[in-house]
Amino acid sequence: MQSADSSNVEANKPRPSLRELTGLFRYIVPWRGRFIAAMAASFLSMGFGLLFPFLIGNLVDAAIPSIKQPRLPPWMRDVDRVALFLVGSLAVQAGLSFFSSYSFSKVGESAVVALRRDLYGRLIALPMRFFGEHRVGELSSRLSNDLAQIQDTLTFTCAQFIRQTMLLCGGVALIAMTSLRLSLVMISSFPVLMLLGWMFGRRIRKLSRTAQDRLAETATVVEETLQGIANVKAFGNEQYETQRYATGLDNFLTVVLKTARLRAGLISFIIVGIFGSIVLVMWYGARLLQAGALTHGELTRFVLSTIFVGGSVSSFAEIFSQIQKTLGATQRVRELLEETPEAFAKAESRKQKAETVLFGAVAFERVSFRYPSRPDLPVLREISLEAKPGERIALIGPSGAGKSTIVALLLRFYEPESGRILLGGKPADSFDLHTVRGNMALVPQEVLLFGGSIRENIAYGRPGASDEEIRDAAARAHCLEFIDRFPEGFATLVGERGVKLSGGQRQRIAIARALLRDPAILILDEATSSLDSESEQLIQRALATLLENRTAFIIAHRLSTVRQCDRIYVIENGTVTESGAHDELIARSDGTYRRLSKLQFTH
Repeated sequence: MQSADSSNVEANKPRPSLRELTGLFRYIVPWRGRFIAAMAASFLSMGFGLLFPFLIGNLVDAAIPSIKQPRLPPWMRDVDRVALFLVGSLAVQAGLSFFSSYSFSKVGESAVVALRRDLYGRLIALPMRFFGEHRVGELSSRLSNDLAQIQDTLTFTCAQFIRQTMLLCGGVALIAMTSLRLSLVMISSFPVLMLLGWMFGRRIRKLSRTAQDRLAETATVVEETLQGIANVKAFGNEQYETQRYATGLDNFLTVVLKTARLRAGLISFIIVGIFGSIVLVMWYGARLLQAGALTHGELTRFVLSTIFVGGSVSSFAEIFSQIQKTLGATQRVRELLEETPEAFAKAESRKQKAETVLFGAVAFERVSFRYPSRPDLPVLREISLEAKPGERIALIGPSGAGKSTIVALLLRFYEPESGRILLGGKPADSFDLHTVRGNMALVPQEVLLFGGSIRENIAYGRPGASDEEIRDAAARAHCLEFIDRFPEGFATLVGERGVKLSGGQRQRIAIARALLRDPAILILDEATSSLDSESEQLIQRALATLLENRTAFIIAHRLSTVRQCDRIYVIENGTVTESGAHDELIARSDGTYRRLSKLQFTH
């Protein structure tokens, strides 16, 4: 059923057109001077290239005394002089070709770097809703495979297309100047080749897009497997994952081979058509030579020009195929670039962020919410809660009750379906996202550390912090006791996703990162869940001081961590069923908090 739905979605997508590709040329604008110079050099290079058959024809006629006087200009009546001019033109053509090729590559590579930067910047600026609907491997493939295809087109295929087009037009013009009748014979075959190329191209374009999608699926398998390598090995599923990846590669190979057959068929037909046309032209030219309507040099010139034209036409099959593949990749990249990002303030407005300190007062007023990917499943149902400045608010309840969703709405990862969130008495959406998130810090349940050093991971809370500030934050989070044991100290690399550190160590580094940020609102989502009892007590004592004059939201399953909170909200099925301090809730004989407390402290 899912595959049928995805097929319908693919069928309803607009077909990529050449406008998709021309949209990329805006990235060439910063290097337009170099691009224009490359175009001019390419034109001149092809002009000297077209001199080759002309000069060769003149060289043949200059060697035949009987036609030297009536046919050739005075400066072309000496064989040595024509040969010397021919060698000179080849040298100039080589120099121009080098400059043109290098310049096209420089412009193309620079444009793709700018495109990569914009695409990555757009990706990370997209709302959380987008990432809930797309897999990481798919997005990684867009940044790698699709952009690699576009890169090849901008750096090579476009330049080749320009060269071959100029060579084709110049060759046809030279042929027409030599013999109009012969040129009409040759050009008569072009419409058939062009029609066939268009028909093949439509099919190749569709298959190329499918191939890129299959490749993205295999990239997703790799991404997920490597991210969860511990689980793969723990369950002994190496063979299963290998087979899953092999299946994806087989699907990709099937589509690629279909595309290869079409491309091979197109190239074969064009070769037959082109050389068949050359044979026809040679036969007709030989008849004209016998009748005295052509000289030997003119026939030689025509044959060489025809070969040039034939070569350019045959190369269009590969160029056209590459462009068709790029159109599919370009459409997917454009779709990402056109996604609506989160509404951040402009750079100059962000400078005021440090002067805008958030309040600490938070209120949820009858907030309802359901995730865009699950519109039929309400997560929050008209929930209301309040946190005064400096209060510690605990959110407890069973998994799936909506606790983490409350935090996600507070950080404005999503917007409420109904109701409103107030920060300092003002609607949350009246503040810029940089202001909101710049005054908050989150310590999540599943800590993600980046693959750099401990120092870099702590400094992520406030880039540009001094070494003293970083060390102070680490000390308050009780990280120094293990950091100082490492030979490299703060320069110790944590490995991919922090695999070189224990769960408790990762958790404390995440807390240090949040402390360095010095937020007005601190969010602890099971922040002590990975710590042993001794470490948890150290963190709790540190938090007791650090949370003064700072609003804190604490999500916890272990009730021992929330006893000292100012207010505890019990969340069940997206609603608040109980609220109050620990002593109030524990006194309710039939309350959920009392029941959960008994279950935890009796085991």
